[in-house]
Amino acid sequence: MRRLTLDTGALIAMERRKRRALILLDAAERGEALLTVPVPIVTEWWRGRTVLRDRILACVDVAPLPVSVARAAGEAIAEVRGATAMDAIVMAFAAARGGIAITGDLDDLQRLRAFFPSVRVLGVDEA
Repeated sequence: MRRLTLDTGALIAMERRKRRALILLDAAERGEALLTVPVPIVTEWWRGRTVLRDRILACVDVAPLPVSVARAAGEAIAEVRGATAMDAIVMAFAAARGGIAITGDLDDLQRLRAFFPSVRVLGVDEA
């Protein structure tokens, strides 16, 4: 089973019914992929309840943010110019739990690979 960590852009792509994003969602519903979203990413994404948002949340593993991952994300922010907290959290989480991050913005997460070289970054259109 593929273990993938999603960023906010990947969740938005699902909401916008982007073809590849919906393929990931369908794979999660069938138990063929484990889609994980760190709790802080839900905060950045959630703007109120809809049928589609409920479906997405039912298909993803919303995971707590361990202190070790939060520390790694903070260290990445210190080292990678222009890195944001949410992007660093996604990358630190992916590094700790499976090594693949799915994003709506390749450039932002690719920059963080300097700190998290083991993480493979795929755009939601490539996943």
